[in-house]
Amino acid sequence: MKGYTILLGSVGGDSHSVGLNILRQALTENGYIVHYLGTHNQLEDFFRSAHTCNVVMISNMDGHAWYYLSKFIDLRLKYHIPINNPLWYLGGNISLGNSVGEEMRYREMGFNQVFTKYVDISTVLSVLEKDLYGVEPIKKRFDKSCFSHHTTHSLSIPPDFLVPFDELHKTRSEVLQQWHTGNDALSLEANAEFLSHQPSFPKIQALVNLGKLPVLVQPRSGVARVDDQIDLFKAFKSVGVKTLSYQVDSFTRNNNYNGAEEAIRESLCPGSSTLNGFPVINHGVKSLRRIIKEVNAPLQVRHSTKDPRLLAEISYAGGVTAFEGGAICYNIPYYKDYPLNESISRWQYVDRLTGFYYEKFGIVIDREFFGTLTAVLIPPCIAISTGILEALLAAQQGVKCITLGYAEQGHRIQDIAAIRTMESITREILNNFGYNDVQLNTVFHQYMAAFPPEPHLAKELIYNSAITAGLSYATRILTKTAVESYKIPSMADNIEGLSLVFSGIAKSRNGYKKPDEVKITQESAIIRREVFDILDSILYVGNGKIVDGIINGFQKGYIDIPFSPSIYNMGKVITARDIEGAVRFVSTGCLNFNSYLKDFHKDKIEERRRLDRIPIEKQSYMLVEKDVLQIPRGEYNKWPLFP
Repeated sequence: MKGYTILLGSVGGDSHSVGLNILRQALTENGYIVHYLGTHNQLEDFFRSAHTCNVVMISNMDGHAWYYLSKFIDLRLKYHIPINNPLWYLGGNISLGNSVGEEMRYREMGFNQVFTKYVDISTVLSVLEKDLYGVEPIKKRFDKSCFSHHTTHSLSIPPDFLVPFDELHKTRSEVLQQWHTGNDALSLEANAEFLSHQPSFPKIQALVNLGKLPVLVQPRSGVARVDDQIDLFKAFKSVGVKTLSYQVDSFTRNNNYNGAEEAIRESLCPGSSTLNGFPVINHGVKSLRRIIKEVNAPLQVRHSTKDPRLLAEISYAGGVTAFEGGAICYNIPYYKDYPLNESISRWQYVDRLTGFYYEKFGIVIDREFFGTLTAVLIPPCIAISTGILEALLAAQQGVKCITLGYAEQGHRIQDIAAIRTMESITREILNNFGYNDVQLNTVFHQYMAAFPPEPHLAKELIYNSAITAGLSYATRILTKTAVESYKIPSMADNIEGLSLVFSGIAKSRNGYKKPDEVKITQESAIIRREVFDILDSILYVGNGKIVDGIINGFQKGYIDIPFSPSIYNMGKVITARDIEGAVRFVSTGCLNFNSYLKDFHKDKIEERRRLDRIPIEKQSYMLVEKDVLQIPRGEYNKWPLFP
């Protein structure tokens, strides 16, 4: 298919780019010329360059495709784009609910192919070949200036020391004015008075770490209406859940409060939500306080918001005692053009605010880092290294309770080793930097990539994943439901998932065979060497400064997150599974690993390649595709992949 040009990218607030990255690589290896826009595009970006392409491929993953594509017909007229030239493809997770009727809806709009749910690459390639049969390749020059592109940012490097609260106070009024509900968070004294009487996330996690409580089970939940959110929380509490969280909607994540407001109005009927999360900022402090008074449980905010400052202010004022996210984990895996110096500066605000609540009022608030990153084939050392760097940034600003996250990959030995090693290394490093008074917790995310569609496989995964979490001694487990692959979970779906998790945790504590501690120790030793190689290189290029090291380290590829959409990520690291299912490096890119580690991973991948009979010239694309598709296709014998 040489000579055919494809414009590829996504619209919407969701940042999943794993599929786009693999599709881009597959298209290129099959002879197509791919112009890659990445994530977070406007629909008009595609129309500006449509005349230079044979096919325009648009992905949407947050379920709001109708909202982002509503001006499709108007833009086609504006740019004088004829029907069927180019061809228009739409795919991803384009609707929140049942996708029946969605294909016809978008075909009537003007799309030639509509993939309403997950589709494998071979299908896309086959459809492309058929659609382009007899079509002349476009010869027009592609002009990158036609669409949104990276511009040089002149922001200075943020400070590498405790920011005086007076400096934060200078920008606080501006932050609170970003939306009208911010004014209710103005008085820190009033906020602290309310917050001091609310259930504490750090305190209940401390009980787990002391062995007085089993691992905490935490579901994700977020709907548009306050009353519906309260009902969800109460239902979760009724089955034994002790910690709860607001999952924030995608409009809020992109600081689009007007969009969230419109969606709230469309969700006025009880039980009807057109949002994929809870719009914390739009509902504001009064609603949050009402919720925690009625629910009376430790609450956390989970999000991925680009500018998290107002969200943190309102969350704390509303009784929230745990706040997720960081300058790396909520930047590099999510946004394509978000400078690290800007994200570090914004998260320093959040961390300093968090530290100030302790410094001034004695209130400890937990700060969690999303070690899941891009969720797919993430080696433990990458998740742990980013978490440690963010932990150091937070501790530097006075944060006294830190949680590091890790997403299950499916190899039980490696997953257990990852959680345990993450805790021990982070504790060691925090102490070495003088932060020995910081409470440290770990959170185990049940498998975060595409789920199997068959209910029995999904339930098996959830149950056995909970066993792994219990064996790892994690502080918390973030849960999944058996319907992850095809719909937003209902209350009943969530309750069923929680029941499986509680059963799995109980099994891990009573009667389940002990894991092979020798193998766990061996895997931990590999992870430890990898983490210290990464961190040593970061400190070196930062001349001992964490902030400088992070910025320079990403620039040099000394830390590199697989499948990231960010232009600030080197993108040379490629990962896949070894023959047992553990995640290894197909390419270590520019990671500053020693020769032992490089040879270790090379041998593991060579062994896998020989077993699968995959030719070396297409090794990365074919290995990665197979591993990414393995679980959603149900092409595995059991979970975990290796006990």
